[in-house]
Amino acid sequence: MSIKSIKVMNVMAFQRQWRKNNGDPKDGEPVEGDQLQDSFKLHFSDGINVIIGENGTGKTTLLKMIYAATQWSMEQANVGKTDKFHKFFSNSIDDSDLLKNDSNKDGYCGFEVSDGEHTFSYSLSHKGFFNLADWIGLNIQSVFIPTTEMLSHSKGFLALNEKFKMPFDGTQVDIIVNASLPEARRLPDYMNAILERISDAIDGRVIQENDTFYVVKKDGRKIDFSLEAEGLRKLALLWKLIRNGLLEKGTILLWDEPESNLNPELFPLTAEILLELQEHGIQIFIATHSYNFSKYLELLRNSKEQVQFHNLFKGTAELPETIKHVVSNYNDQDEVIYGKSAFTMEELYPNHLMSADEKLLDMIYSEKVRGK
Repeated sequence: MSIKSIKVMNVMAFQRQWRKNNGDPKDGEPVEGDQLQDSFKLHFSDGINVIIGENGTGKTTLLKMIYAATQWSMEQANVGKTDKFHKFFSNSIDDSDLLKNDSNKDGYCGFEVSDGEHTFSYSLSHKGFFNLADWIGLNIQSVFIPTTEMLSHSKGFLALNEKFKMPFDGTQVDIIVNASLPEARRLPDYMNAILERISDAIDGRVIQENDTFYVVKKDGRKIDFSLEAEGLRKLALLWKLIRNGLLEKGTILLWDEPESNLNPELFPLTAEILLELQEHGIQIFIATHSYNFSKYLELLRNSKEQVQFHNLFKGTAELPETIKHVVSNYNDQDEVIYGKSAFTMEELYPNHLMSADEKLLDMIYSEKVRGK
């Protein structure tokens, strides 16, 4: 099972879009006149999907939408976790109306996630779900690793979260739940090999005792998870998720900024592990700000289709006069989020990751020219 596409309209950073009469990108047939494009759309690879873009372009939002949809696919869904799915986006949001795009709150707001045959639809406008009869029961297993490291907060966390309103969203709660599950009795040989590689990097293995996580070093020392280097905690968490049997064929892994606080020397190892997981049937979604990490995935892959890049960027919605009257609350200065997909980083433009590196190289070259 894999996620094939997502459509978003007027949710958070995403607004209605438009396109000129230069042909329909879907079927290639010409279009007469300027056309409204109802929603932001992306089509995904079955392999690793790397989502890049500036801050505020909706990378994390897309990951959370996909995760929320997969949670709703479970036949025996935890109602307390999924009936107010907007908690996946922010624990401080009590009303899903707050997820609506500020410029288009009066228009239709919602999103759709599809596996190619079935579609999960949620309408913020109607405060309801659609197509659930076909979606619930697909049992799309997924794991979301948030940017914030959570296992250091595990002591008594789940009990407190049941009783009090904690300042953590649903993805942050779920990762502690997943890491706290019992270890799998048996794992495939390739998973054991991956565990060994991660174990070498963190110099140990991860255990949980009395709600607290530790890294047991190879020399026998037991280190409280909070005292481990934060970058190594990311790999340690991945080790625990694999050891618990949560990443298997057909699973979807969503990882928000895996490179955050990770030593760049560990980028190749992390990229190799993700590529191997994908080779064994795990679809992966990554949001990243790192050109180097993205490029490692591109260079180390076995085939072009194994890794696809999706660039989110802002553009001014210069809507033509012919259809301005159709769009409520239209502003000539509105910036909408666009997405472009490619199999190489160089095909994406504008690409803020490459631009930042080019600016740095220009500065270095300039300094050398001036003899500094």
